[in-house]
Amino acid sequence: MSIRPIRIVGDPVLRTPCDPVRTITDGTRRLVQDLLDTVDDEGRAGVAANQIGVSLRAFSWNLEDHGIGCILNPVIVELSEELQHDDEGCLSVPGLFFPRTRSVYARCVGIDVEGQEIELAGEGITARLIQHEVSHLDGELYIDGLERSVKKKALRQIRETL
Repeated sequence: MSIRPIRIVGDPVLRTPCDPVRTITDGTRRLVQDLLDTVDDEGRAGVAANQIGVSLRAFSWNLEDHGIGCILNPVIVELSEELQHDDEGCLSVPGLFFPRTRSVYARCVGIDVEGQEIELAGEGITARLIQHEVSHLDGELYIDGLERSVKKKALRQIRETL
């Protein structure tokens, strides 16, 4: 398996909602291994399948509290009303960080590569990661949810740097 190149803002695959994984095949297993290998690269917390050019609902994570893992067909089932306001970045928008509001707590459920139900839940970075990666799978980038004035600045910086 391999570390796959990350697709950058402007690539249409990032703006296309991903299809659910309907059956687990050898191709699905290869995708999961590629997602695990790709997220295990230094400085990475999460990678959605469309970030490596595959339009399927899957993402991997590499978090101190949860280790390395992958979830297929994730669905957010719980978000706290309490919010966190922190800078956020994205491998598909490299080198740029902007303040983004997210729920403090998030919980998602899905299946693993064996078809067993799994859950990823937590506060802080875990909650931010869940919301960020599921948004990717919906064809959205984190910059879409920025406050209007910040979004204008972000789009200008993206045009100037990418």
